Amino acid sequence: MAAALDLTQVRPAFAEPTRDSQIVFRQVMDAVARPGDIVDLSFAPDAPDGLHRAAGAVALTLFDFETPVWLDPALRAGDAEAWLRFHCGCPLTQATQSAAFAVVSDVANSPPLSAFNAGDAKYPDRSTTVVLQVAALTGGPPAVLSGPGVKGEAVVTPRGLPSGFWSQLIANNARFQFGIDVLLVADGALMALPRSSRIQFEGA
Repeated sequence: MAAALDLTQVRPAFAEPTRDSQIVFRQVMDAVARPGDIVDLSFAPDAPDGLHRAAGAVALTLFDFETPVWLDPALRAGDAEAWLRFHCGCPLTQATQSAAFAVVSDVANSPPLSAFNAGDAKYPDRSTTVVLQVAALTGGPPAVLSGPGVKGEAVVTPRGLPSGFWSQLIANNARFQFGIDVLLVADGALMALPRSSRIQFEGA
């Protein structure tokens, strides 16, 4: 049985839930449709300690009682877990393969992308979407994206990724139509790296 929530310290969510969640949904869908583009979610409310503002906005918009969520250990049993349980009502799972969404804040100890559900022939759409919190969406080593939604090629430079991330993502995306989708978030900004993208990274 889940522990009772202490609501006295739970931060508020969207001031206007219907309007704000619709805006975030459109922004996220635009990001997925145009891999590598950075979208601004800085209007979202402050998230609890451990969650970036953009990650909180995604959670308030996409997490609900039908979406099992995996939280990395750094986010469990604290303000972030209480906030998500209260505002989203999402069931939490410790099984990576059962998660519709995963939120990774501790990149140094992040599970490999292959640990999450890549979907199957019957339900390729039931794969995990990983929300990965990083230091910044610019300023890191460049990677080149191509494929659906990208005009020619797009160079992206996120900073603070887990070790071996690009090699893992290349292997993940080579399985398309199976594979996970990744949403990179840094403070109030978001970038999508869907499974449909082709990636080139020096040294990968």
